[in-house]
Amino acid sequence: MQMPPEAPKHPQTHHLHDRVRKDDYAWMKDPDWQKVMRTPEVLNPEIRSYLEANNTYTNAVLAPQKDLMAALFEEMKGRIKEDDSSVPSPDGPFEYYHRYEEGGQHPVFCRRANDGASKAEEQVVLNGNLLSEGTSFFRIAACRHSPDHRLLAYAVDLSGSEYTTIRIKDLESGELLTDEIGSAQGDLAWSADSSTIFYTILDDNHRPCEVRRHRLGDDPKKDALVYSEEDPGFFVGVGKTESGRFVAISSHDHTTSEIRVIPADAPDALPQVIAPRQSDVEYDVADHGDRFYILTNIDGAEDFKVVTCPISETAPASWQDLIAHEPGRLIKHIRLFANHMVRLETVEGLPRIMITDLKTSEDHAIAFDEEAYDLGVLPGYLFETALLRFTYSSMTTPLRVYDYDMATRKRILRKEQEIPSGHKPEDYLTARITVASHDGTAVPVSLLYRKDLKLDGSAPLLLYGYGSYGHSMPASFSTNRLSLVDRGFVYAIAHIRGGMDKGYHWYSAGKLMTKKNTFLDFVAAAEGLIAAGYTSKGQIAIHGGSAGGMLVGAVANMRPDLLKAVVGEVPFVDVLNTMCDDTLPLTPPEWPEWGNPIADGEAYDYIASYSPYDNVTAQAYPHVLATAGLTDPRVTYWEPAKWVARLRELKTDSNLLLLRTNMDAGHAGASGRFDRLKEVALVYGFLLRVYGLD
Repeated sequence: MQMPPEAPKHPQTHHLHDRVRKDDYAWMKDPDWQKVMRTPEVLNPEIRSYLEANNTYTNAVLAPQKDLMAALFEEMKGRIKEDDSSVPSPDGPFEYYHRYEEGGQHPVFCRRANDGASKAEEQVVLNGNLLSEGTSFFRIAACRHSPDHRLLAYAVDLSGSEYTTIRIKDLESGELLTDEIGSAQGDLAWSADSSTIFYTILDDNHRPCEVRRHRLGDDPKKDALVYSEEDPGFFVGVGKTESGRFVAISSHDHTTSEIRVIPADAPDALPQVIAPRQSDVEYDVADHGDRFYILTNIDGAEDFKVVTCPISETAPASWQDLIAHEPGRLIKHIRLFANHMVRLETVEGLPRIMITDLKTSEDHAIAFDEEAYDLGVLPGYLFETALLRFTYSSMTTPLRVYDYDMATRKRILRKEQEIPSGHKPEDYLTARITVASHDGTAVPVSLLYRKDLKLDGSAPLLLYGYGSYGHSMPASFSTNRLSLVDRGFVYAIAHIRGGMDKGYHWYSAGKLMTKKNTFLDFVAAAEGLIAAGYTSKGQIAIHGGSAGGMLVGAVANMRPDLLKAVVGEVPFVDVLNTMCDDTLPLTPPEWPEWGNPIADGEAYDYIASYSPYDNVTAQAYPHVLATAGLTDPRVTYWEPAKWVARLRELKTDSNLLLLRTNMDAGHAGASGRFDRLKEVALVYGFLLRVYGLD
């Protein structure tokens, strides 16, 4: 096989960081990075050259896998129903849905008359394929029809930086109104009379900081300021309660929230604060009749409870428990209907849906049979309905969409994910095991593998994890991972601390000064899978993205002997430098997650002890693939670039070390549904290469 070219060299320039900490690769951060987010073409030429040289190198190294990656792409594409569509959601005279066209990359939003006719004429309200023509990146961030069904407000991101532009379309004429709003976050809400929209603005540091009110036809430069957040550690968002009666403005970091409401039929009214922010108190609000229903962790309700209060008196002193706190039962979400309340909960790491009859206060659960599965409650437009729409899937069962009658307790299957190339769930096994972490804590691990796989320790295993911000990792269905499983891989998901897989305490025990539990749980999962015979030492690939990339970077430093390969997608690996730079988009809001190293020396030292970039040492590392997005505002492109440069300088092995930067996208990678598959094919091609399965 022809040898690839030599890896790109980095200029030997030295810079000093805060506290006189040397950072040899600080030059990779463009001093005008804010401008780069909006206009990627202004990137410093030296940095662009370095990133492009790495892309050229990665392409050359993986050139022998070109045909394999093309085959993987076609294989994964073959599992997608190209002309798929969502189940229509009724709203007054119409039912709304989105669909995909054969060969189309982006959704097409549609509606048709809600008159029971099976062949009602379709009206396309927004065609993503047509709007995306001539763009290198395109994403529809929001698409909201007005209450009177005459207008459509939508937000589009054309760079991957998450700066969006809001436009208004007349659905009767098909013409765009002159209204055009830039630098928006992409969330928006209509007033009840369809004359006004509320939206969120991003500042120069890419933080959503203001909610403004735009009356159709007015100059957006004169839009009224409804709310401005003065604390750079809090992000702002806007939406509506499910009844449609209130516009809700949320201010929040990762542990504290504050909500203001405005009657949707009085858009000029001043926002009413539900409850002033209290440190480490979170709450969310719904309304029913003359009362607010509030999901909150106030008064030590670690796993949350539901309280109610009069709409006219919302101070916490007036809150009355409706669903009391129950340790170990994490209430993740509530949804209100005219006669019912729905709770999405997690108990012992498994989700469940609970229904409360608001007239009788009687509770019941929707039952499921599989050992591990994922549930989701879908939003809808109707408040006066007994039908709940929810999703169900498992690692072997494709996604199903059900309508559940909360009064009769009957469910109707409305849609099951089709796999055009075929899928037999009976050919696969899913399991859930627990492993003991370093302190004896039982950590769940979900598994998927072929039924005919011989579990003698010889199988390659891909271990996926995240473990941050309280995000749980669902045991859901994925068509893409079948391409590895069908080639003999065991696919495992470690439900580690830092997520909320086993309750809020699971999150608390994997953040701030207990963050290392996240990494040690992941190491324990790897060791437990080896001990159980699913794989063997040195046969494990670990995979994580964003904060999950920090996880795999830290574990690669700690236990490279366990690993065959590491895949870090947009990995958050330069933790200490990022948390010391309060001009970056996410830094102040993330201090409650990681600690503030600027103000707290103990936090500085603790982050420095695990930050992947800062802890690269002269040792042998597994094969590594890192990816980045040039316009990524969440994990900036220079983090993976610096990490790879330091690994390249210090590692003592000859294993592959590759960096691939998407020069036309941000945090989520390519925007088109098929273009994204090419990025997955790159990851899988890399893995099959290092395992010799190509």
